[in-house]
Amino acid sequence: MVKVSPRAYLVRGIRMKTRSNVFRLSVCGVFALTLAACDRQQERADRANGLAWSVIDQIMGKDPAPTEPDRLGSVPVEARAMAGTIQPQSVQPPAARVANRFVIGSIVAKPRDLPPPVAMASVMAEPELAEDIVVDDMTEAKIVVLDEETTQQAITDPEVIEKIEGPTTKKTRSIAVMNPRVAMPERTRGLTIGTPDGPRLPDAAERSVTMKSRSLPRMPSVEEKIAALPNMQPKLAERALTMRSAAMDRQMVAEDRMIAAANKYGVAAAIQRSRTGQMVIEIGADAMSPTQFTGQNEPQQTYAYETDLECTPDNVDMARTNPLLAMECVIDDLEASGEFEYVEKDYVFEAQIIKRPQGVGPTSVQITPNDPLFDLQWHLRSQGSDAGESEGGAGFVDFWTTEGTQGSPDVVVAVVDTGLEMAHPDIAASANLVDGWDMVTDPAVGNDGDGRDSNPDDPGDACPENGVFADTFHGTHVAGTVGAGATNNSSGIAGAAWNVKIVPVRALGKCGGRLSDINDAIRWSAGEIPEFNELGEEVWNDNPADIINLSIGLFRTCPASLQDAIDAVTSKGVVVVAAAGNDRVSTEFYAPAGCRNVVTVASSDARGFMAPYSNFGDNVDLLAPGGDLTRDDNGDGNPDGVLSTKSAENCFDPVSGQPVATCFYA
Repeated sequence: MVKVSPRAYLVRGIRMKTRSNVFRLSVCGVFALTLAACDRQQERADRANGLAWSVIDQIMGKDPAPTEPDRLGSVPVEARAMAGTIQPQSVQPPAARVANRFVIGSIVAKPRDLPPPVAMASVMAEPELAEDIVVDDMTEAKIVVLDEETTQQAITDPEVIEKIEGPTTKKTRSIAVMNPRVAMPERTRGLTIGTPDGPRLPDAAERSVTMKSRSLPRMPSVEEKIAALPNMQPKLAERALTMRSAAMDRQMVAEDRMIAAANKYGVAAAIQRSRTGQMVIEIGADAMSPTQFTGQNEPQQTYAYETDLECTPDNVDMARTNPLLAMECVIDDLEASGEFEYVEKDYVFEAQIIKRPQGVGPTSVQITPNDPLFDLQWHLRSQGSDAGESEGGAGFVDFWTTEGTQGSPDVVVAVVDTGLEMAHPDIAASANLVDGWDMVTDPAVGNDGDGRDSNPDDPGDACPENGVFADTFHGTHVAGTVGAGATNNSSGIAGAAWNVKIVPVRALGKCGGRLSDINDAIRWSAGEIPEFNELGEEVWNDNPADIINLSIGLFRTCPASLQDAIDAVTSKGVVVVAAAGNDRVSTEFYAPAGCRNVVTVASSDARGFMAPYSNFGDNVDLLAPGGDLTRDDNGDGNPDGVLSTKSAENCFDPVSGQPVATCFYA
């Protein structure tokens, strides 16, 4: 029996809940229209004409509002063309039956017993706190430890090191390279790793691999620390955190454990530390790849699926030649050290998109937008069975009317997803959009030729091997449903909240997104951590989120690092909204839906019933429109998906029913 929490209810435009509500994307129109859909073009045209001559406004005694032909017929085709075809019922098992994917060689960890961070606002208010914090680039430094093969190459070619470090102007973090054959400088923090015997690098190369942060620099004065703090808005300063010196000590001890484990199995390692305490260690060939900083070379990283592979005394010698086994051995070593709160694989999350099966009572004067496709957005309608209502509607028409607001510009919603189509005509012209960030580290996943940067544009995420045969533009669809597009502009669709600020944060790309990137995206969205521009300068989110939307999913109980990130931002008052998931399983086994401190939203159809693909369970807080592409319960000739912003192909004109090659709504 399908079960939801006793406190779950259908969204009806309640002020607090609708602000944090998330709508599930149902894919409409990313695949070619079937012949059956073509046969219904005339039917669509007939229905549109029938709606056009509605006399409901006259019967109600109101001044005639814009009728359907006024909305649709008076705008250019590009402002109304849309995509969508009713899909056959799926007989495939839920995607959750497939083992989880993770990034080969990437491990997320956090040292144990870290002192809590300090809010920057507190340091500014109490300068004496600056004596116990770290404000230099050591908090975000990256160290690369060479493997034997690369060490040998560097002996004759010092440029090998320069390529790993990358051009200075392209560094997004402080990067330094360490040769395991060269003793580390004297240091007072952390452990000391023994120096293997063997040839040393030439003096020039040796200097290039000496990591300045391994020996402690002169500690800055209190005055210097205060001066180094960013000049922040009060709202941001309250949420932004800095690291305590004792926490840096713990990270450097943990870093040495990671280096020792990598050396033990003869693999290269790249270790990234951050002021939040989370550390990412990458081992293997990609640990030395500069692609995530320069975008010049083809990355090596690939994905793997969960297996029963274990590191044992019988197979440990194979770890030097087997990347998966080396990863298992390093994880075992780090866990056994007792230095870490958690050590886990860098799992890959997916956008909560419905994939097409492979091979197949308002007031008398309502406030409604003039967007031509609004009448096809059943999910925004008043809840009911009368004309102009929908049994599965979320009641936004009621909300706009009775509350006298269409969303507040003081509310900031961060959409952590695949990014945003920045050139989309309904979005490019929107005043709701503010600066976001591209948090995707791996250029192969980013699909845009580089790693993290200030451009959250979505270049596409087609992934045939994972059942996604065309670009989904999932983040654009979700952000458009929230309100990223310009509403009431006589073009396209309407958003649920017309005036809120939207921060697009790109954490998913081709074939999904890394756990470590998502964790950082959550923290950056809330204004807790900075990112870095091409000059290595800190860039903070100038619009810290009140609400963070996570329409993403992983069929696994909540990873410890993800829960850590969620707890960090919700403790500051941020509301985190998570998709329940689309795999027909209990949210107990799903992340982030099953994480603590999130508002979990399951999906309903146009009848107000739970959608057949939706996850369920005690963690579900809300039931909100996600639609069902296999049904047309409102009889408008279109599938009952959620119509929103996104580029698509094989579209049609809802007035004439004629095909249109491309469109901006689906």
